[in-house]
Amino acid sequence: MEPWIYVTFGAAAAQTLRFMLQKHLAGGTLSAAGATFARFVYSAPLVAVLALSYAALSGQPVPPLPAWFWAFAGMGGIAQILATVFVVMLFSHRNFAVGITFKKTEVVLSAMVGFMLLGDRIDGWQTLAILVGLAGVLLLSDAPGLAGAWPRRIVNRAAGLGLASGLFFAVSGVGYRGAALSLPAGDAFSRAVVTLMCVTALQTLILGAWLAWRQPGELSRVFAAWRVAGLVGLSSMAGSVCWFTAFALQNVALVNAVGQVELILSALAALIVFGERIAAREWLGMAVLVGSILLLILAG
Repeated sequence: MEPWIYVTFGAAAAQTLRFMLQKHLAGGTLSAAGATFARFVYSAPLVAVLALSYAALSGQPVPPLPAWFWAFAGMGGIAQILATVFVVMLFSHRNFAVGITFKKTEVVLSAMVGFMLLGDRIDGWQTLAILVGLAGVLLLSDAPGLAGAWPRRIVNRAAGLGLASGLFFAVSGVGYRGAALSLPAGDAFSRAVVTLMCVTALQTLILGAWLAWRQPGELSRVFAAWRVAGLVGLSSMAGSVCWFTAFALQNVALVNAVGQVELILSALAALIVFGERIAAREWLGMAVLVGSILLLILAG
């Protein structure tokens, strides 16, 4: 397998851990925005140390940051804030594993956004693999306990939150790829960590200012919950470094498609950590999504 696939597997594992921790924080300790801010404020210093240390050790100084870099980084950073808030809100509507699956609409959406903004293209087999994955998402989007016609069961608040998070995650991934590719120098890892350093600093400032304005007591709660929130920051840094590196190496849609391996990990978390049950239809949807990952790997 190509290196970007292994990097993506690492990103999915770290992200599953982060969402588990954020679910815990959002379960009464912090608001959705506060749990999202915890991700940024605790990871930003760690990312800065990593980026500057790698620059010094590798002999690759931080490159100049062109205007297009900031345009893409800003777009990606703001979109990721919104996407993360939506997916944390989603946890109150569906169980952990299915909530993560709703988010995976980003795979199809990132193919469209990547083509429109960066001209990224995918071939026929890769398109088929992504569409198979979409079928799995549709199997999971039927809210339990809601009677009525199929359109009514599909069009609901949980589905809306999932689609919104998927769209904004798609925009953020394409924005990060655009930012990394706009840097004039450095290997893939160097461009990834420099982009991540700038983005997390920007996100910390933006969301911190918003919380101070709209939820002033939430900032103190984030810092009071430093034991769990600090782990959120650490797992966020590990996952983000892997995601950004994969985005610098490959089309965002393909990276996100392979990243659906996270579904297996989230299902295990739902069963073992949160004691949640997963219906047979939901297992079928996950199986279809796993099949799409295997098809994509074989097609590559």
